[in-house]
Amino acid sequence: MKIYHKLSTGLTFALVLVLLITGCAVPKSTAPLTGISEKNFRNDTGNTTGKSIANLPWRQFLANQELGALIDTALLRNTDLQLALKDIEIANEQLKKAKSGLLPEVGLNVNSSNSLPADNSLNGLTASQFLGTKNLDNYTAALNVSWEADIWGKVKNQKREALADYLKTHEARKGVQTMLVASVATAYYNLLMFDQQLQIARKNAALTDSTLSIVKLQYRSAQVSSLAVEQTEAQQLAATQLIPKLQQAINEQENALSVLVGIPPQAIKRSGNLQDLQMPEGLSAGLPSEMISRRPDVKSNELELEAATAKIGLARAVMYPSISISAQGGVNSLKTSNWFSLPGSLFGTVLGSVTEPILAKRALRTQYNVAVFEREKAVDRFRQSVLNAYGEVADALTGIDKLGQQQEIAAKRVAKLNNATRNANLLFKNGMANYLEVITAQSNALSGELELASVRRAEATAIINLYRSLGGGWN
Repeated sequence: MKIYHKLSTGLTFALVLVLLITGCAVPKSTAPLTGISEKNFRNDTGNTTGKSIANLPWRQFLANQELGALIDTALLRNTDLQLALKDIEIANEQLKKAKSGLLPEVGLNVNSSNSLPADNSLNGLTASQFLGTKNLDNYTAALNVSWEADIWGKVKNQKREALADYLKTHEARKGVQTMLVASVATAYYNLLMFDQQLQIARKNAALTDSTLSIVKLQYRSAQVSSLAVEQTEAQQLAATQLIPKLQQAINEQENALSVLVGIPPQAIKRSGNLQDLQMPEGLSAGLPSEMISRRPDVKSNELELEAATAKIGLARAVMYPSISISAQGGVNSLKTSNWFSLPGSLFGTVLGSVTEPILAKRALRTQYNVAVFEREKAVDRFRQSVLNAYGEVADALTGIDKLGQQQEIAAKRVAKLNNATRNANLLFKNGMANYLEVITAQSNALSGELELASVRRAEATAIINLYRSLGGGWN
């Protein structure tokens, strides 16, 4: 009882002394982390219900059968997504390890030894006198148990850090899937744009062929010079050259999309055209706070901040004394014949210890200070990720608004240019316009139609970017 009292008194004194010397708390940020208000996004012209477009599952948002099939294949075969899934499994194993930190360590030790002491040594004289042999044999089978009390939250913070890392891998998987869905959709819409531009190029090439035939007839009848024929032929070649150029772009886009999906390069099945795209309408971006809670990269940075906070607690716990209890019990004998003779071969020991680092204090203090600075960096990264996300949403909203206006203007311009081309051809056939006016009208109409297709694709891409930047696509 006296020994226990002395041990208890000494342990209490040591703990109080350590708390006075090394006491430090995990810092908490008093300033708002995001700096984002509940107001709507800039240029959000959607409805005022606050329903975000990101709430839609990607199958509903991208209501296209061929595109849906491509995304399904990508979710199964894309390498980046498969790597993200493997990271989740690795982090899950680390989390299981951290959760077992409060359990005692148990081990089994079985060994035998043989020694030949010197005749003039104490062991040698004792062995000869009492055992009648110079060889000392020792056979032991013991169960070892050790356990460290988690008074300072060392294991708790290890579990907290492991859990944050595990959840980060899930957010990483969501981020890869969000980007994958957006990338596949963008590539698919690029193909639709190239298809439409190829149709425009072929139509224009056929139109220039007709114009060239008329110019050649006029040349034979001496109504125009050879210069007219050469310039019209050059215009016809320029329109024809655009066809293989667009076919090359289509093949390259199909190859890139195939690799993205996870299949060998091949033709991509698609139906419809760019003009018939049905995109969701009347949905707003929602509130910024919803975006913050949904964006995988923002959530990942928030979890990184959580892990950094746990590291501070872990670094602080290492500075405090560790209290551990170990026990060993089993059988021990000098002869194999009575090794398991019970209870004569039984033994057991129990050891309690308190260990406080002293000379390593500067190293531990440095480790703690570094952990504090790392947490401050994590706070800055989280805030920056929120601002970047907010900027991406604002850019996408601006793009949708302005590209919609551009498309209206471009469509009116194309209508005017097509009408001008028809009039120029009629006037040219009736000898009331020259070939230069026809060539100019056809060239302007071609440029206008190609530009209109490009603007339509850009608007569709902006809507996809808004969906992705709001955190849609992983659900």
